[in-house]
Amino acid sequence: MNRNLKELEEKTGYQFQDEGLFRQAMTHSSYANEHRMNKLHCNERLEFLGDAVLEVVSSDFLYHKYQDKPEGELTKIRASIVCEPTLALCAADLNLGAYLLLGKGEEATGGRGRNSVVSDAMEALIGAIYLDGGFANAKEFIHRFVLNDIEHKQLFYDSKTILQEMVQAVPDQSLEYELVKEEGPDHNKTFEVRALLGSEEIGRGSGRTKKAAEAMAAYRGILKLREKACI
Repeated sequence: MNRNLKELEEKTGYQFQDEGLFRQAMTHSSYANEHRMNKLHCNERLEFLGDAVLEVVSSDFLYHKYQDKPEGELTKIRASIVCEPTLALCAADLNLGAYLLLGKGEEATGGRGRNSVVSDAMEALIGAIYLDGGFANAKEFIHRFVLNDIEHKQLFYDSKTILQEMVQAVPDQSLEYELVKEEGPDHNKTFEVRALLGSEEIGRGSGRTKKAAEAMAAYRGILKLREKACI
């Protein structure tokens, strides 16, 4: 196992028996194509499996955690946890993008920071742990890196809606999002946005799209307004 993957393995807290599975989980289809590898050697099949394991584990967790909530609410909470932006947030805790094997084109266009790429890799990693160490180890990983701090993940998922509802309760205040700057070439832009309550900046966020930057700015705005309410 190369040094980079060994470092990632230590972060996950899980030791692979089959190093090939681990490497496959970190192999993007662009890398497989560029190196003329069999299509089956990229992480897409593991992602398919990991997605199913994640859904079962998160469903079981929510079923027992929220015993007073009906099916519709549980479905909404689960969606907030397993959606692409939230999984990308979880992947960031492991700095997963830094360990991916990417093709040169994907690398050049910012693949390491793209939500779709890192969230898929997160699911592939879950699938690899499940195959290598069984359901219990996959469940432990999911609880540690995905189902931790789910209240904040729900806030992040619904941040713009939640912030709008909070602002509506404040008389004579309007909420706006202002683009502060955008950097990088068209294929690899980063946007920075601030959330303004009247003339006051309450949150700032950055992302690969304006929508992602606005969501992060809104999330930070929620935290700031909650903090103010507690003072």
